Amino acid sequence: MSTLLLERNNRAELAAALSGDTWVVACLCAAWCDVCRAYRTSFDALAAKHPDTRFVWIDIEDEADVAGDLDVENFPTLLIQHGDTVAFYGVVLPDVRIAERLLLAQIEKNPAELLAEINGNAERKSWQQDCNLRQRLHDAIDN
Repeated sequence: MSTLLLERNNRAELAAALSGDTWVVACLCAAWCDVCRAYRTSFDALAAKHPDTRFVWIDIEDEADVAGDLDVENFPTLLIQHGDTVAFYGVVLPDVRIAERLLLAQIEKNPAELLAEINGNAERKSWQQDCNLRQRLHDAIDN
């Protein structure tokens, strides 16, 4: 499956694609960023390698009303989410092998393990409300 690009005209379609019990890997970048442009090719290749996972590319400036208040300290920033559970949110080195290892490590966890990690860490707890991509999309569509 290819990477989905978040745009104003496809938010409802993207929200529907991310519904249910789906793993999602979202990359938050910016069009002006040379690192992001170089990373995009390998991110797209990773998407093709994992067709059961939805990969989303989000330009944080073009889609500021969806991503605007997310804390993006550097590029690329990845968000890995299963259903409404945010399993990972943070800056990664621009090496797609790291993204793949992060994804596979999260997929291997059962729901109880994910929940234990969330409940045991204040930052991970905050991700559930602050970084939930499905909720952010629905909020943007409703506004």
